[in-house]
Amino acid sequence: MSLDEYTRREFKQVGTRVRRPDGVDKVTGRAMYGADATAPGMLVGRILRSPHAHARVKGIDTSAAEALKGVKAIITGADLPAQEDEFIRDVQDNCMARDKALYDGHAVAAVAATDAATAKAALKLIKVDYEVLPHVTDVDAAIQPGAPVVQSGRTLENVPAGMSENVTSHSEFGHGDPAEGFARADMILERSYRTAATHQGYIEPHACLASYASDGKADLWCCTQGQFNVRTLCAAIMEMEASQLRVTASEIGGGFGGKTTVFIEPVALALSRKAGRPVKIVMTRDEVFRATGPTVHTSTDVKIGMTKDGRITAAEATLRYSGGAFPCGTVDMGAQAAFAAYDLDHVRTYGWNVMTNRPKEAAYRAPGAPQSIYAVEATLDELCQHFGLDPLDVRLKNAAKKGTKSSYGPTFPDIGLTATLEAAKAHPHYSAPLKDGQGRGISCGFWFNFGGNTCVSLNVNTDGTVGITEGNPDIGGSRASISLMAAEELGIPYDRIRTIVADTSSLGYNDVTDGSRVTFAVGLATIKAARDAIGKMCGRAARIWGIDPEAVEWKDGATVPAGPNAGKFPPMTLAEIAAVSAETGGPIAGHHEVNADGAGVSFGVHIVDVEVDRDTGATKVLRYTVFQDAGKAVHPSYVEGQMQGGAVQGIGWALNEEYIYGKDGRLQNPGFLDYRVPVASDLPPIDAVILEIPNPGHPYGVRGVGETGIVPPLAAITNAVCRSAGVRLHELPMSPPRVLKALAG
Repeated sequence: MSLDEYTRREFKQVGTRVRRPDGVDKVTGRAMYGADATAPGMLVGRILRSPHAHARVKGIDTSAAEALKGVKAIITGADLPAQEDEFIRDVQDNCMARDKALYDGHAVAAVAATDAATAKAALKLIKVDYEVLPHVTDVDAAIQPGAPVVQSGRTLENVPAGMSENVTSHSEFGHGDPAEGFARADMILERSYRTAATHQGYIEPHACLASYASDGKADLWCCTQGQFNVRTLCAAIMEMEASQLRVTASEIGGGFGGKTTVFIEPVALALSRKAGRPVKIVMTRDEVFRATGPTVHTSTDVKIGMTKDGRITAAEATLRYSGGAFPCGTVDMGAQAAFAAYDLDHVRTYGWNVMTNRPKEAAYRAPGAPQSIYAVEATLDELCQHFGLDPLDVRLKNAAKKGTKSSYGPTFPDIGLTATLEAAKAHPHYSAPLKDGQGRGISCGFWFNFGGNTCVSLNVNTDGTVGITEGNPDIGGSRASISLMAAEELGIPYDRIRTIVADTSSLGYNDVTDGSRVTFAVGLATIKAARDAIGKMCGRAARIWGIDPEAVEWKDGATVPAGPNAGKFPPMTLAEIAAVSAETGGPIAGHHEVNADGAGVSFGVHIVDVEVDRDTGATKVLRYTVFQDAGKAVHPSYVEGQMQGGAVQGIGWALNEEYIYGKDGRLQNPGFLDYRVPVASDLPPIDAVILEIPNPGHPYGVRGVGETGIVPPLAAITNAVCRSAGVRLHELPMSPPRVLKALAG
């Protein structure tokens, strides 16, 4: 289908704002979250965590705890089998330390007891013999030769000799000759930036219930963004066959990428196996902050050359990302994304992954991109100020478009960046007057989007309703979008469809709900499954009418003869065909499985107005507008919510949120009292402007929208603050003390 055909298509249900299918359950308390799961004979699990940032575990004495009445099982790292696979070993070692505790909060033992009070008392009776080791929690300090080594032997061959052992990998992307491009610039600006680690801030802590039976089969209920991934990781750690472990995903009280791995699930399974009873573990908020993945914290150098009329002649960036105490690949995505919004002849990015004594990093929407693009967009804004150029005009002049060789390699197909920038420039917000002391900032944003492994089953019930079984937890409205696409394809009302999320034993493998993949990939599979069912229903009608199946077509929810030569028969609706399915061949179902590609990249532009209080250093956000290309907004309200949510999280990241470590390497603010996320009074109304530049890789033109929204805010707010304050800041968050320091010079 051509882009013109996409544009001309008139949707009847896709694009409407239907009622969310989970709304009533969630507002009435009926929805089942991770901590709501129970089982007969259930035990309470609790985890003992290291009070040291780095320490050798010389011995663990559990005898006194084991003797406590009500204690049914205790495990340490020795109870989990040694893993040969490096990735699985890292996941396991993060769940339970072996020889060394690598960060403050690292699990070293776990207890299962008959009640919470007993489990808590048992933890106090466990004696751990620690040898405290030197630690390092800062990425720039960790990269220096002579820094305390977090883990030895983790450095890949592409890291030059002589660097700290904490540097585990190096990546490089780009094309052209930056030196040649810089020689043509009227000005070359070099800046260095730092961003703090931030947490996803989900309201629901991690929770799970594990039941390991004597026959070797196990069930696990947990809050997760991907039950199949949980099964894969836990089965490997427990040395089980995947078929013997069934994982059921609960409703999820927020994830944002932070629930794409496991932290407590293997521990609960090991305790259940040892105790012979179900074990439930629910993290405290302190544990969530100290022991689950925040973002990387970063240090970045950017160099951009520009002509006086605003053309970027060359660009370079060096990114140093710390993913905590284990190697991670987030810096690669940051390096690829850094200059992706621009059409550049000469560009190069370098990425370095560095270990520190911090918790293992987890995804936080668009992992790695907000930090690198923040540095690029802030530098670009400073160049615009130097030359007195309009920042949107400069971005339009340099914007990537169809045919641009991206900074990370591929050549872009049809993309919506130019249209998004033009929409931002034409919006009343951009031309609205500012008062004295106020500042306006803008930024572009980019994310790759993914497809991945997806499986969907669609069952046509005899009463004419349809049940869809898919394998991805709904973290952003996917049940509604999937039902809408099925309704559109089948030609039946939305409320005649119910979409459920299956457990791992009920459906083929599905990748994690991440990468902005679900509405794209599961939607694609749902459309294909619906078409599979439609083909079968056409066959049933052909049998009833006594004509060839090829002579029947589907139109507006019913079979009709394909033309006058096929005969004259009244339309048979889906409900009519379903009602006689038992007499025409049996149940009717559609199915589709795919490793989807063609997700299509996504761009966004944010405009924000702020006012800095020069006496306190506090920043007030006055107005915020988000522009983003959704390809096709299947459920516009959910799309707007994703865009607004990214802006809100970006406001917190830019102005207040950060992990603060003391000299002892311990986290100083493991709770929402001291780790300050935005509340309603911190926020202005956030306008969301949806653009629809169809993605040719999807039957309805859909692009993922879940992650791009968090990429521009860091730079947009920085640029607004700097223009309001009249000084440039180069570190996030721009908390009041940092702003006051910058104002003081």
